[in-house]
Amino acid sequence: MLLELTIKNLAIIPYLKLDFHEGMTALTGETGAGKSIIIDAVGLLAGGRGSSDYIRHGADKCVIEGLFEWPEQDSFQELVQEIGIDASERLLIIQRDMSRSGKNICRVNNRIVTLANLRKIGSYLVDIQGQNEHQELLQPEKHLALLDYYGFTPFQKARANYRQVYGEFRQLEKRVHKIQQNEQSFVQRMDMLRFQQEEIAQANVAIGEEEALLEEREKLMNFQKIVDAFNKVYELLLSDSDNLTDGVSLALSEVQGIEQFDEQYQQISENLQSAYYLLQDVARESSRQLDYLEMDEERLEEVQQRLELIRQLKRKYGESITQVLTYYEQIVQELEEVGDSENELEFLEKELERKKAELLQLAEAIHCERKKIAKKLEAEITQELAELYMEHAHFEIRFVTDYHQLNEDGADQVEFYLSTNLGEALKPLVKVASGGEVSRILLALKTIFSKAQGLTSIVFDEVDTGVSGRVAQAIAEKIAQIARDSQVLCITHLPQVAAQADYQYFIAKEVVEERTQTTVNQLNEKERIKEVARMLAGTEITDLTLKHAQELLDLAHKNQSTTS
Repeated sequence: MLLELTIKNLAIIPYLKLDFHEGMTALTGETGAGKSIIIDAVGLLAGGRGSSDYIRHGADKCVIEGLFEWPEQDSFQELVQEIGIDASERLLIIQRDMSRSGKNICRVNNRIVTLANLRKIGSYLVDIQGQNEHQELLQPEKHLALLDYYGFTPFQKARANYRQVYGEFRQLEKRVHKIQQNEQSFVQRMDMLRFQQEEIAQANVAIGEEEALLEEREKLMNFQKIVDAFNKVYELLLSDSDNLTDGVSLALSEVQGIEQFDEQYQQISENLQSAYYLLQDVARESSRQLDYLEMDEERLEEVQQRLELIRQLKRKYGESITQVLTYYEQIVQELEEVGDSENELEFLEKELERKKAELLQLAEAIHCERKKIAKKLEAEITQELAELYMEHAHFEIRFVTDYHQLNEDGADQVEFYLSTNLGEALKPLVKVASGGEVSRILLALKTIFSKAQGLTSIVFDEVDTGVSGRVAQAIAEKIAQIARDSQVLCITHLPQVAAQADYQYFIAKEVVEERTQTTVNQLNEKERIKEVARMLAGTEITDLTLKHAQELLDLAHKNQSTTS
């Protein structure tokens, strides 16, 4: 239920704050005073499409804020939990800011939400019925949604399950068609992947291998230089004459003869001794290396070929062996997922047939449930129309069912048929219903749906267009009946409807500092009599119209007391 509405700089409203109550509230006033702007504001809070055109001339942005009671449906609790809305205070504060720069900010309990999520939240808060709904009622393609809307929770769950399976079916169907249409290129890709997998697998490369091969190639290609170097080292260290080790040995003998005279001499002796033994180790290691060194032309060729193979793999599959192996893992995974293309296609086609059979079974079940729901809805609408002085009307929902043309709604197409007079044949609603009859049918639907769906706040935007006299009175009483279970906000030009309201707001235009703006005032009992009289008589209000207005209000109060 809407508790409070604040509007800043929306159209011709510079600032407005309204409190709303349970029951029925009528919004009355001259045409163009701004009644619909208030309803537009509520619609924007429920996720309606916004535009910079809504912003009051001269202002940079408009701000709309609404305070709502917390809906109790389990599905709403799941929704707000998914979005991350704070549920601790059990109230919803919704704010919508629209600026001329194009920014459109939606907040729910101080949390910024997307417009799509605001629209989901808004569907639980308010249901706005206006001229658009009149038009929808005259569009046969909208009738199935209206019928389904009447379905209770078990049907809604079955319908949701069908839609999920239908989505899976369509995805599977697209996958099969894609494989069938691109089978040649698909098979070619699989062949290419298998070739690449085999090529990399046969290469059997390893991380770090390239670096090791490059090092080995350098040694093989510089074999003679290495041999010459070790020969020269050995010759310098251990040649028959003038070798370094003999010189170090002689030096060591000389220093050892004087090392007892000074600690520094002793340190020199130890260093020479270490050098002597190190030089001997170097000489022996050089000799050992010379013994092992052998030029292997075949190995050099193997290394060269191996490095060329690695270069080719890197050129095709990555800049390093690591990237080549990563690509190999991706190939293996894709081939494992796809498997053999023929087997995959055969499997998918069988799965598609299985899913289609499941879908047909669900579609048949939904069709049977719809037929039951339609029979119940036909009876209730016929009864509601009788209460709205269409006692000879006969309402029927006709089905066209084609299980070869399944869509997300199943196999059914439905259309509303109506006969308004006794003995007349049923015809499509669009061909027989006048404006007043459409209003009554829409009101009948809403009366039924408000009970079935537990709607907490309903807005009627001039749904009483095209009626008068006793029909207007019947519509007024029907709206008041809906208001016993749901909060109702009603824009009306009918005095009968206004009189039935528990609260009445008068909307007017006034000029302040050469600017037109909307004002809203809640009317007391005396003011309501004058406003209902104005709605009855127009500009000239007489004692008779005032008396008539008083009678309308008294009658409304009497009806409310007898039905409460």
